[in-house]
Amino acid sequence: MAFDAQTATAWITASEAAVKADEARLTSLDAAIGDGDHGANMARGLAAASTNIAERAPSTPGDVLVAAGRGIVAKTGGASGPLYGSAFRRAGKALGDAASVEAPVLGAALEAALTAIKELGGANEGDKTMVDALTPAVAAFQAVAADGGPIAAAAAAAADAAEQGLSATVPLQARKGRASYLGPRSIGHEDPGAASTTLILRALAEVTA
Repeated sequence: MAFDAQTATAWITASEAAVKADEARLTSLDAAIGDGDHGANMARGLAAASTNIAERAPSTPGDVLVAAGRGIVAKTGGASGPLYGSAFRRAGKALGDAASVEAPVLGAALEAALTAIKELGGANEGDKTMVDALTPAVAAFQAVAADGGPIAAAAAAAADAAEQGLSATVPLQARKGRASYLGPRSIGHEDPGAASTTLILRALAEVTA
């Protein structure tokens, strides 16, 4: 299947539902090493993303993701709003005006999202942030796409890789964000940003399956 406006909208809707269902866990993770508001912030931001999409009725997948990003920036508190908002907007712009795209183009858009996050937040893999989930996910998606695999297979591989990246954040000491203030005390916890990223990528796998 190709990735079109309907699928892009379904992705945001599924992401909103997944984050809402897991809001308490995200809040618990953030309470351990952050401000304790990540679950609520992400739930509010993705709800705003869905609302903005519904109001604008974009006709291309790129415009859907740009609309989602704008909604997230407008309503999400903390660092999550600018980071996720920039990621979705950059991904949307990378898709251009195409009515639908295949796996390699979507993979490039996901890479653009990762680049936006790294540029804005200054984090790299190993810093115990969302980058630790998104980096291997993008690599896995692009590897499947490069071999001619469909979007469904690439998205499934990306979600699996994100989950492995999330688990890998547990023994890390945070070097970016609020968690970095804790020093060694940040060790032993999953990063909440990596957790929400994993939920969003699993949502992509579900709607493209």
